[in-house]
Amino acid sequence: MSKIILDLCGGTGSWSKPYRDAGYDVRVITLPKHDVRTYEPPGNVYGILAAPPCTMFSLARTTAKTPRDFIEGIKIVRACLEIIWECRAKRNLKFWALENPLGYLRQFLGKPALTFNPCDYGDNYTKKTDLWGYFNPPKQNKRQMTEREIAACKINSRVLPELPKDYVLPRGGGSLAARRSMTSKYFAKAFFEANK
Repeated sequence: MSKIILDLCGGTGSWSKPYRDAGYDVRVITLPKHDVRTYEPPGNVYGILAAPPCTMFSLARTTAKTPRDFIEGIKIVRACLEIIWECRAKRNLKFWALENPLGYLRQFLGKPALTFNPCDYGDNYTKKTDLWGYFNPPKQNKRQMTEREIAACKINSRVLPELPKDYVLPRGGGSLAARRSMTSKYFAKAFFEANK
């Protein structure tokens, strides 16, 4: 029987891809098909990856057009945590991790277990990301970035990955935002190697 991995708010499934490639039973619970606020997890979940939207918690968010709404933003985070808690209470969960770019979510969840940049795992860009949870820390493989790559990160103009062909954008979502939010394939592989 395959080990079940839940990829909550997983979008393109880029974080859970190494698990899928290794034959795990990966279930990407993301809009528009699934909503974490109404999802009922099975009783035998092996691991959970959660990536709730950073929209309301991002330091980069400007509030001129639409104000920051922590109440709305935390509903998705809470739904992810309730799924994690339920699965852990059933004593089957081996690991869980919840990620979000460094931002205001720290004021709700406290100090993260790990803060990293994708270049810490071999990618060619920076994006400070917090990780909370119960997991083995992935082994770093730092990449020395070029001056050009560093300059591109400073103005948010790095080359973005392509969306998977079968990915369906959620209503109102843009492909640029989806591509920016994709988990680094190098980090995803390192996390998988540490948490099989």
